[in-house]
Amino acid sequence: MSAQHPDAQQYPSQQYPPAQDTGPDGDAAPAQQPDNDPVRGALLDVRAEVAKAVVGQESTVTGLLIALLTGGHVLLEGVPGVAKTLLVRTLSAALSLDTKRVQFTPDLMPGDVTGSLVYDTHTSEFSFREGPVFTNILLADEINRTPPKTQASLLEAMEEHQISVDGVSRQLPSPFIVAATQNPVEYEGTYPLPEAQLDRFLLKLTMPLPGREDEIEVVRRHSVGFDPRDLMAAGVRPVASAEDLENARAAVAAVTISPEVLGYIVDIVRATRAAPSFQLGVSPRGATALLKTARAWAWLSGRGYVTPDDVKVLTMPALRHRVALRPEAQMDGVDVDDVLGSILATVPVPR
Repeated sequence: MSAQHPDAQQYPSQQYPPAQDTGPDGDAAPAQQPDNDPVRGALLDVRAEVAKAVVGQESTVTGLLIALLTGGHVLLEGVPGVAKTLLVRTLSAALSLDTKRVQFTPDLMPGDVTGSLVYDTHTSEFSFREGPVFTNILLADEINRTPPKTQASLLEAMEEHQISVDGVSRQLPSPFIVAATQNPVEYEGTYPLPEAQLDRFLLKLTMPLPGREDEIEVVRRHSVGFDPRDLMAAGVRPVASAEDLENARAAVAAVTISPEVLGYIVDIVRATRAAPSFQLGVSPRGATALLKTARAWAWLSGRGYVTPDDVKVLTMPALRHRVALRPEAQMDGVDVDDVLGSILATVPVPR
């Protein structure tokens, strides 16, 4: 683990447990061989840095790293108070990236997100004032609380990595991802995201309430003076950079995948379209998302090729938001993840 920041000495009893090697849905990572790749090592060190401020969300950190490695976006689902905002801020600090947070509300306008033209009285001309979308990681807090028009203002940014105002297109910084949050239990006064926008999220990650031991650790850290607004004092320091991410993306793109595993991905996706419990199956975009994320997970695991197990690990976070249950299945209490689990159990695995 990386050395503790000197400023953290004001918390003498605070110790940080090692980050666990878990996948984006809580799966254990496969055993890794000794690895001398400094870029991979730097990105794996990010998890240890995030663990200094966030307890028990290692799988979500891995999911966000996979999104950064593939240029995708993440939908974070969890009740208030499970450290969604703190996690994104800490991840940004560990990667030397810029992050901005927007609280989505019913009165939020598209220009509040993308930016707008402002009249300059000194020059008698209009100039563009950048909105919070011009950042590396945009935390869209409670995205389902803003009207569809404002939700749609993010579509071009998410798909094209640019925004258009008054007929002029402006490129967003690189890397750029959206980490959007939504509350899974309170839907009054919300605007559910349409399927077209859900499909643009690479992963949907669930952030559960912590277990008893993790919650004790959270309370203990606060009892000895932990301040979530002061990450430097918690010992969080940059261990990777945007350049490391660019190099890592090139390495991920070089990860090979056999025709048999490609066929396995397609078979899983096609099985969702035939599942009796689903009225909407996964589109080809979902198949490419499963391919990209499995590649990133294989690289993080220290391999230059994708295995069927890599595909299984990413199936639920990559596909769960791209399907829709039939009304009768919802009435019977059927869960999307249970149906996807059944599909994984029945689709033949290539040897």
